[in-house]
Amino acid sequence: MLTGGPLDVLTGDYLAELTMLILGRDRLKSPELGYAKTFLRQLERSLALAREQDVRIVANAGGLNPAGLADAIRALAAAAGIPVSVAHVEGDDLMPFAEGALTANAYLGGAGITACLRAGADVVVTGRVTDAALVSGPAAWWFDWAPDDHDRLAGAVVAGHVLECGTQSTGGNYSFFTAHDVRRPGFPLAEIAEDGSSVITKHPGTGGVVSVGTVTAQLLYETQGPRYLGPDVTARLDTVRLAQVDADRVSVTGVVGEAPPTTLKVGVTRIGGWRNEVVFVLTGLDIEEKAALVQAQLAEALSQVATADWTLARTDHEDARTEETASALLRLVVRDPSPDRVGRALTSEAVELALASYPGFHVTSPPGPAQPYGIFTSSTVPSATVPHVAVLPDGTRHPVPSPPIPSDPSDPVPPVPARPLDRAPAGPAPAEPTVRVPLGRLAGARSGDKGGDANIGVWVGSDEAWEWLHATLTVEELQSLLPETAGLAVTRHPLPTLRALNFTIAGILGAGVASAHRFDPQAKALGEWLRARHVDIPARLLPTHLPLTPEGTAP
Repeated sequence: MLTGGPLDVLTGDYLAELTMLILGRDRLKSPELGYAKTFLRQLERSLALAREQDVRIVANAGGLNPAGLADAIRALAAAAGIPVSVAHVEGDDLMPFAEGALTANAYLGGAGITACLRAGADVVVTGRVTDAALVSGPAAWWFDWAPDDHDRLAGAVVAGHVLECGTQSTGGNYSFFTAHDVRRPGFPLAEIAEDGSSVITKHPGTGGVVSVGTVTAQLLYETQGPRYLGPDVTARLDTVRLAQVDADRVSVTGVVGEAPPTTLKVGVTRIGGWRNEVVFVLTGLDIEEKAALVQAQLAEALSQVATADWTLARTDHEDARTEETASALLRLVVRDPSPDRVGRALTSEAVELALASYPGFHVTSPPGPAQPYGIFTSSTVPSATVPHVAVLPDGTRHPVPSPPIPSDPSDPVPPVPARPLDRAPAGPAPAEPTVRVPLGRLAGARSGDKGGDANIGVWVGSDEAWEWLHATLTVEELQSLLPETAGLAVTRHPLPTLRALNFTIAGILGAGVASAHRFDPQAKALGEWLRARHVDIPARLLPTHLPLTPEGTAP
């Protein structure tokens, strides 16, 4: 990013939910730890170049110890002879918070970052701020926005959300990746204007692509309802307008901002217990019977374990040409408050069946010790109770006030005027020829995690396809296509300006990514599973290379 083209501010997002648990365990080992050490290694190679080019660096790599990271940066710069002004933001750490909590951090906004930059900081490091605050904070500094410039701040928050996962907005993890060369996608950048609008692009000559589709995919990532709540502003995702203004240049306009909530989200991590797993390989015939045998043989050993989950993945193929493709995987995951009950003794007992179980018995890896697993939960606290503090380069502690509260918080916020496609169609569509193909032949999807919940954003590229998607992909249809969501609370949010639907699925990830509850613990591939399910799509909406039979179905 520093060598590829002009840049004013370089941002870095280091704090996934799982990272907070890892940093919490680091802090148990030493109170001097708790920040992302990789950030320091990156600065060794880039700090001098950033200062030569007068590029500010803003990162949340401070984790649980932003003051410690700021001191480490000063020491690094002094050793290298690089003059640098360093500031940090703190106040998010709410420990001690509750019994058993390993970490508890409020999600702060960008106002502390703004204050540090206004005081002349070259490098600003923070603890837990929202991912988008790394962009909205510098934008407010650059344009001298006021806390109640809601539309402008909301536009910058949307730009920050597009940038926060790096190459996910330039072709990485993109549903239609085969249409582009995405072997080495370049990192995105946002050209933000004074009115809060922006253009998402990347440095010339870098790989990947910036398109309405790639930006839409990232906008839908890990979001919930149309209101994208933040500590500085609430951004209305149902007002975002995207347009392809040039090659690798997508404009983001029209974002409406509302006052932020009067509470802050708090992310809490805990050590949930101990886990272990064994994966048995079942090859050839009688797969179901082989699985039943090993489960019966281990039933007594597992009777004292708190939870034992078996999953059979039928990766086997009939009359397979290779042994691997003739094999299925039977996964056993055990969890318990005690490491002894799920430790090496248990996994060894599983492996000791090797000469007394199903034919072809073997496992994917040798038995291992129990490993701790984490739990992530979230709650809220009043914003006014969190001491948001900008520690300026000269050491001055600058308290950051909470955003102004609307004059009458009880007044309902006026909705954005609805477009016709906000509403369900008036009646059933007339019968027309359809093709039964994977949903992904028409629609893209992006999915991710929020604690124990997951979201799936689904979008299409035309108004005609959007009208069909809006009418067809109901909550009931989604649960039919994805049986693992049956019995869970699923909420659907239409986003007409993006031609998209966003689904939130409560509880599908259990206690969150750190607990490794599912085969796909962060729901990264949930959207791709949905795209692979077959549905009846009107033939007129599909690419012409899909032929029809006389019955109107694909051959």
